[in-house]
Amino acid sequence: MTHRLSVAHLTAITLPPDELIEAAGAAGFDGVGLRLQRVTEDSPGYPLWEDPAGLRAAHAALRATGVAVRDIEFIKITPETDVTALDALLDVGAELGAAQLITAPYDDDHGRLADKLGALSERARLHGIGVVLEFFPWTSVPDLTACWNVVQNAGPAVGILADALHFDRSNSSLGLLAALPPERLPFAHLCDAPRLPSYDTSQLLHTAREARLAPGEGEIDLHSFLRALPPTIDLALEVPTSRTFNCSDAIGWLRRLRGATMRLLSDCETLRVI
Repeated sequence: MTHRLSVAHLTAITLPPDELIEAAGAAGFDGVGLRLQRVTEDSPGYPLWEDPAGLRAAHAALRATGVAVRDIEFIKITPETDVTALDALLDVGAELGAAQLITAPYDDDHGRLADKLGALSERARLHGIGVVLEFFPWTSVPDLTACWNVVQNAGPAVGILADALHFDRSNSSLGLLAALPPERLPFAHLCDAPRLPSYDTSQLLHTAREARLAPGEGEIDLHSFLRALPPTIDLALEVPTSRTFNCSDAIGWLRRLRGATMRLLSDCETLRVI
């Protein structure tokens, strides 16, 4: 079971892109995801198309470390979203070598959502970037089944981003996850968390944004989740906490996450052989 490992920006969101890249490289990761657009009021985004110095610093860090930009995030698709207005983000993503753009479903009209997702996918493809839709239990696309329905209607090139936390919180189907075409699952988010009998929206949001655990340190059935994914899928560690990091602090945290992930993957491989 071989996976490329990257760090999602939310894991250390207080670091600007160049420092995240440096910390990820020092911790042994080969990729990062970059949050190029602010998506909540209380967490930053880094619109590098408006920051030439920041963009140059990110390029320098990529060259120095050999780390790759695996994804950029994320676009909330709402009734008002104009996909033609996203070229600056796509241009910078392409310049950085990003493979995927993460989108989020914030339109209750799933036909319109699929149409905009498909249009964005076509536009992103011109920049060499794929598009994935991530599902969230607090939205109108709360689980894998709903996400698969939207993605199929959006076109053959649109993928799904399965996040271990959201997958678990939504009681999504492992059988469906295992049955999906591998090309629809270019990468997955990995983390852990405690489990409760039920969750309200505030609990879902709090855990998702600042209270996740390293893989293997919670109660999510990550072994089953990983076994249902394609065997060599890229994995991005998205493990946000309430901590504020500087670059040197982040290296230790990311090394711990990578070590926990490698132990989990080794356990999964042993169980698969047995």
